[in-house]
Amino acid sequence: MIKLTLPYPPTVNHYWGAVGNRRYIKPQGIQFRNEVTGIVLQNKANKKLSERIRVDINAYMPDRRKRDLDNINKAIFDALTHSGVIIDDDQIDILHSERKEVLKGGKIEIIISEIARGDQC
Repeated sequence: MIKLTLPYPPTVNHYWGAVGNRRYIKPQGIQFRNEVTGIVLQNKANKKLSERIRVDINAYMPDRRKRDLDNINKAIFDALTHSGVIIDDDQIDILHSERKEVLKGGKIEIIISEIARGDQC
């Protein structure tokens, strides 16, 4: 099991950009990935988990603006893959996201657990 506290991610529109058919990560996305990589290395969590996994997310919103809870997942999963926690987000069989109270600046608490073969959906 891996437990991490991450910064609140940028929205999808601030994370990725596109020029023609080419997609790229914007500066806010790169900064988020770099911050996550630092946290992962500090916690020695770069395990490259290869099994099926369960992900539990507690999202502390940075302010009271209206936000879609599912809008944060892709940036988080991209950063976890980039930082070597998991191989790919297609490993996720169980995903639980919960909106928590507003916390200035926001944060993400995440727990990643490997799933025993008999526990899959």
